[in-house]
Amino acid sequence: MVRPVVDLEALRRADVQRDPFPYLTVPNFIRAEAFEEVSAGFPQVAHPGSFPLTALKYGAGFSALAQDLESPELGKIVSEKLNVALESRPTMITVRGQSSDVIDGKIHTDSRTKLVTALIYMNDNWESDRGRLRLLRSRDDLDDVLTEVPPEKGALLLFRNEPNAWHGYEPFSGPRRVVQLNWVTSKFVVRREQFRHRVSAFFKDR
Repeated sequence: MVRPVVDLEALRRADVQRDPFPYLTVPNFIRAEAFEEVSAGFPQVAHPGSFPLTALKYGAGFSALAQDLESPELGKIVSEKLNVALESRPTMITVRGQSSDVIDGKIHTDSRTKLVTALIYMNDNWESDRGRLRLLRSRDDLDDVLTEVPPEKGALLLFRNEPNAWHGYEPFSGPRRVVQLNWVTSKFVVRREQFRHRVSAFFKDR
């Protein structure tokens, strides 16, 4: 397995946009030479929704990605880039494998218990015009776009979770693989979210 899996130097070099909230993007954040192994180990997710790693089975390549995402070095870089103190904050990783054109993509902000959101996309070349995440200037206009990120080939979208950090995408139905890493306010949030996602996963498999 190629290590490190992620390109920390590319993250260090990335320009941060600060209006109306801090965010950045890094194409090929998962290193090209590691992507195939990581992709091969991606968990099998049959239903829409977010699933914690504790509820999933995955391969060695994906496990290496998860280890890199929870590294103190990554947290330090993100703290510096987004100007937010993360040293003592726990992390939480969830995975999505399917998108529903009924329930997914609606404009929203993340829970205030999430300080920073990192989305790492795990799809091959994305050909659809839909399913491309947009950071937005407003809560009610999907065309008022700051940036749009095709969900492909190890791309990273990173943003500080401000009250105006609106995002969403044109409805899409089908496989759409994404890893979400959050730095959160407390370990209680991690335990609560893991429990909630496990319950949701249980009923989806019935």
